[in-house]
Amino acid sequence: MSNKQIQIFGEVLFDHFPDGSCVLGGAPFNVAWHLQAFGQKSYFISRVGRDETGDVVRQAMLDWRMMLSGLQQDIEHPTGAVQISMQSGEPSYAIVPEQAYDFINAGQLPGLSHDGLLYHGTLAARHEVSRQALSALKRWNNGLVFMDVNLREPWWHRDEVLALADEADWVKLNHHELQVLQAESADLNDAMQQFLEIHRLQGLVVTRGDRGASALDASGDFIEVAPAETQQVVDTVGAGDAFASVLLLGIQLNWPLRQTLDRAQSFASALVGRRGATVSDRAFYTPFISSWRL
Repeated sequence: MSNKQIQIFGEVLFDHFPDGSCVLGGAPFNVAWHLQAFGQKSYFISRVGRDETGDVVRQAMLDWRMMLSGLQQDIEHPTGAVQISMQSGEPSYAIVPEQAYDFINAGQLPGLSHDGLLYHGTLAARHEVSRQALSALKRWNNGLVFMDVNLREPWWHRDEVLALADEADWVKLNHHELQVLQAESADLNDAMQQFLEIHRLQGLVVTRGDRGASALDASGDFIEVAPAETQQVVDTVGAGDAFASVLLLGIQLNWPLRQTLDRAQSFASALVGRRGATVSDRAFYTPFISSWRL
């Protein structure tokens, strides 16, 4: 295990499903949750409302032994919520505006120099207040920046996302998002190569749903992985976050890219056999921890 802390910045919210159930989530929260289970030092930075759901977030983090010092409280805005519907087997998200995570306050950040990984998505950068907090974290960061692209209509602008990519070292996105952001090339491999070169990245990872994922690094290594044909799928919400958590783990522990991608695919394939984006049963993680010698 590396002794360098991984900073995770962004939204925490509740996913509300069509059957009336709701599950704690948000891509950065899901990533931090998995990294905590894998024994990594992660510092989750977000904001919740001073409300009942905010209390649920705090208690869940305490129960999972996550640090609370990066979780801000907001007296004006509610804890985040998303309404999820399924369209052609894929989740569709109705994201509520003006949520507590939109107002992560730069003045309440630790303000310390950081030399570990910094992870962030694009959703929490939709509002100027949280965007300024992210900028402050980047100014204090001397380590690598990992950006996880989440293009959720209407909460993104192409130029802003591309500017964030310029500030990143690693980027993860799905193949639809790559087509939108790198529209000059219809070929996936060409688009990946162009995107990596334009934004001077160390690595680019493109997830492709049931077709697996592709990765390209600055040395020119191109790797593809695919899920097992026998995998059971309950729902795919959070699969990309599970994948991202193991990508961060591989970068943190200097795993070879092929090994990192294989392990990320294995973990994501296991998660889609569960309902929701996080798992509160630590036994779920045990085979991976044992196999990966964490």
